[in-house]
Amino acid sequence: MMKSIVITGSTRGIGYAMAKAFLERDCCVMLNGRSEESTRGALDALLQLFPSDRMAGAAADVSNYESIKHLWDDSLEAFGKIDIWINNAGISHEQATPWQIPVNELQSVIQTNILGELYGTRVAMQGFMSQGFGALYNVEGMGADGKTHGVKGLSVYGMTKAGLHYFNRCLAGEVDHPHIITGALQPGMVLTDMIMDRYKDRPEDWKSDQKVLRMIASPVDDVAVWMADKILENDKNGVYFKYSNPWRMLKRMARSFFHRNVT
Repeated sequence: MMKSIVITGSTRGIGYAMAKAFLERDCCVMLNGRSEESTRGALDALLQLFPSDRMAGAAADVSNYESIKHLWDDSLEAFGKIDIWINNAGISHEQATPWQIPVNELQSVIQTNILGELYGTRVAMQGFMSQGFGALYNVEGMGADGKTHGVKGLSVYGMTKAGLHYFNRCLAGEVDHPHIITGALQPGMVLTDMIMDRYKDRPEDWKSDQKVLRMIASPVDDVAVWMADKILENDKNGVYFKYSNPWRMLKRMARSFFHRNVT
């Protein structure tokens, strides 16, 4: 049976790549961005590749609870059911110490990354309880492994992700339903707009860092395809799907070294 999937923050980056991967696997997908413009743009791009009856789009700000409730309602109206809900939306901040980051930026990161995932979890789980089935996946990020101290200037972003990791560990134990499961996704470092945006005012830093980043960061499409397959195959509660590992990084570094020496 065709699965219907909601992905918050799916107008770019790994959210968009996952939407494309699920559509390639004959699923129905609800695209979501913060603005009507971004949502429409992503939808129009995918409509060039996939049938219109398998996708829809709805703008929603994940830091606003009522907005997330409308996203559920719009998705249910579009597809009749929601099999999988993925809380993917998240933002970072400028790479700086906490006392240098503007207050409104601190608030936005915490509201989007923490409240956004809590709101999405609340709405999705209540919806799943009502319909009697469903799978919820929360995307974690840098900080979930407790190693954020190694990334200078991203302590606030890492704090939000470390908190979400704790939340997701607890969440799985709180689910007691034979047909509802939760899980977490750890894509690792992926070269998306979130990383690129940190260099928009630092072109010289990008010039010096890009070779290393391209070696250690995973290709976004590879991660999205792997995640989509894992999610569609899974029927267990409390799983963690972690893409990045030392072997994959070593393979990328080896390919980069080989390519550099043969060209």
